[in-house]
Amino acid sequence: MDEIEAIERATLAAVPPRAQERWNGWLLAFDEGTVGRCHSAAPLVHEAPGRGTLEGLEARYAAAGLPLVLRVPELPAFAGFQAQLREAGYVRTKPTLVQTGRVGELAVPGHARVEMELASTAAADWEQVFLGEGFDPVDGASRLAILRRGRDSVFASAREAGRTVAVGAACFSGAWCGVHGMRTLAAHRGRGLAGAVLSALGAQARERGVQRCFLQVEEGNARARALYARHGFATAWAYAYWK
Repeated sequence: MDEIEAIERATLAAVPPRAQERWNGWLLAFDEGTVGRCHSAAPLVHEAPGRGTLEGLEARYAAAGLPLVLRVPELPAFAGFQAQLREAGYVRTKPTLVQTGRVGELAVPGHARVEMELASTAAADWEQVFLGEGFDPVDGASRLAILRRGRDSVFASAREAGRTVAVGAACFSGAWCGVHGMRTLAAHRGRGLAGAVLSALGAQARERGVQRCFLQVEEGNARARALYARHGFATAWAYAYWK
């Protein structure tokens, strides 16, 4: 399987939509939740879409009773398609980076040494951090429900004085470890806790013989991008949502 398709399918393994299908070189996800990746269409090859692609996608989502949302790569091959979207009234939002790395680089010197708990599902204390202060509760609840549907996932909790203060999750699909759900309580940021979570998730990937990892991060999230760069992640491609 091509790397692009493998990553897109691994993404939906972590945030499974209620239905999905492959259509004309695109992976279509159908869901009513707030997770954009879970209810949008993404190309499986980074080549210029053929004539009738937009109309076909609109028809597929209309048949499912959902508005069409697209994740379009920010690549020259899609310039003409982006122009077509603008002409049709679609708006570009939330530019996002797909980043890849090596599992061996997830553990770096200097991260915090804390108690770490690992589980196959999101426990109540993991949930409290994920839905904690500063995060949209409605969006968080939708994301949590979808993350819990993930297949072959591990949920990591960094604990201090008996309290969970940072969380993250990994989903294993084929040759890939997808990192998702990284959050740290505001009062505990800047102390290497997220790095400790990444290290623990990397250890789980190595136990499974998985060597490659990926994640998605909003382009404007400088703090998260700096963290991921320290752990060896580099941008494979960028995309934006079109609604």
